[in-house]
Amino acid sequence: MYSIRPWLYVGKYRETKDADLLRQHQIGAMLQLAEGVELPGITLLFIFVEDGVPLPIDALRKGVEFVRSEKAQGHNVLIACGAGISRSVAFAVAVLKEEEDLSLREALGQVRAKHPEAMPHPALLKSLSEYYGEDVPHTILVENIQ
Repeated sequence: MYSIRPWLYVGKYRETKDADLLRQHQIGAMLQLAEGVELPGITLLFIFVEDGVPLPIDALRKGVEFVRSEKAQGHNVLIACGAGISRSVAFAVAVLKEEEDLSLREALGQVRAKHPEAMPHPALLKSLSEYYGEDVPHTILVENIQ
C-alpha cells in the first residue's frame, strides 16, 4: 500500500482484506476496482473496471466523486485494484487532477514519486486524456517523471 497523500492510498486487492493494515493507516473508505470486500467501519464503493480497456466515463466520475466526498468527510481513502499498479493508479491520477488542479502529467508524476511501480495501462491513460481534454503522449508511461 502506497501513501500518495496523507489521506490517499493506492493498493492491491489483497490489502483490502487486511483489517490490521487498514486500521494502521486509518482507512475509512475504499474504492475497490477488482472485487468488493466489506469490512466493518469502512465505507465501500465497488466499481468493476477491467484493465487494458478504455475506462467507462460514468465509472470514472462515480469513483472520483466517491473519493473526493470521503476525503471531504475526513476519511483516509484506499483505491485498490488487482495488483495496485494500473487501474487504481489511473483513478488516483484523476482524483489528484480534480482535487489539486494538476495536469494529468503532474498528477501521474506525483503518484509515481510515492509509488515507483505505478504503470497505468495505455488504454486507461488515453481515457483520462480524452475525458480531461489533455494530450498525454504514450511515452509518458516510460518516462521518468519528476
